[in-house]
Amino acid sequence: MTNPPQGEDPSKWSRPTQANPAQPVGATERIERVPGAEARPTERIERPDAVDPATAYIPRQDAPPPAAPGAVPPPEQPKKGGALGRLFKDPLSIVLVLVIVVALVIAGVLGGELYARNRADSIVSKIVSCVVQDKATASFGVVPPFLWQHANKHYTNLSIKTEGNQVRDAKGMKLDININDIKLSDNPDASGGTVGSMVARIDWSSDGIKQSVQNAIPLFGGFISNVTTDPGAGTLTLDAGLGSVTVRPEVVNGGFSMEVMNVSGLGFSLPRETVQPALDMFTGELTKNYPMEIHADSVEVTDSGIVAQLSSQNSTIPPGTEDPCFSAL
Repeated sequence: MTNPPQGEDPSKWSRPTQANPAQPVGATERIERVPGAEARPTERIERPDAVDPATAYIPRQDAPPPAAPGAVPPPEQPKKGGALGRLFKDPLSIVLVLVIVVALVIAGVLGGELYARNRADSIVSKIVSCVVQDKATASFGVVPPFLWQHANKHYTNLSIKTEGNQVRDAKGMKLDININDIKLSDNPDASGGTVGSMVARIDWSSDGIKQSVQNAIPLFGGFISNVTTDPGAGTLTLDAGLGSVTVRPEVVNGGFSMEVMNVSGLGFSLPRETVQPALDMFTGELTKNYPMEIHADSVEVTDSGIVAQLSSQNSTIPPGTEDPCFSAL
């Protein structure tokens, strides 16, 4: 620093003195409020970019810091309650869940119904096949559902059909059976149960009659070459080469019978006693030892053979120990 010119007051060129030596030069001096002085209102300076504290967004203390530009955002955290909770808050989702549950229940019931029905059909088919010695199919009634019938051991209807190969020793015979009101017993050793009614239709072809007579009647049966029918007269003619036998099918004592009407050979008639005993023995076996009191009701000669009907009412199913064919029950 230069000295002041001569004649000048040196105080003008001296440095200013500090009011407080401890306060650095250039620092803002603290203004002490004078006791008793009236405070002046503080003026608020409004700025265009000022933010109202009442509406300003204050970030949460636990909120994550803002992501840097270009950074991959973190995966969204699942909401409280989980997917199941959100699912049951949506009415449409609840309806869909109920529909699916009902569909699964119905599918389970139908599956059980079909399995039980097929199982029962198979058991009955085997029983009938054992009795008639031919293949058979069985079908239970649709109403009420089979599971209900099985739970109550009460079956409303049962249809059975055989293949038509034979019924025991009767070749070419076919059965169509309808059984109603079947009740199984709780004590199968005493009785298999009861049957309200049973009706069986028999179709016996002319060729089947020929084969049956050939196998059942010794000597005479070997000569049978053809069987013809006469529906008008209700008779059958058994052709045996040089002779023939005319018979009339009938129902006698709940069984079938073939009454010999005429026996001819070598141009003249023979006494019916020569053939009748053999035919009686043959027809007696057709309905002998059938279960459940089955008996013949009617027989009719047709163009193709014989149509007959068997039936029983309020009959008892034999226990499995008595008839091996019913052991499956």
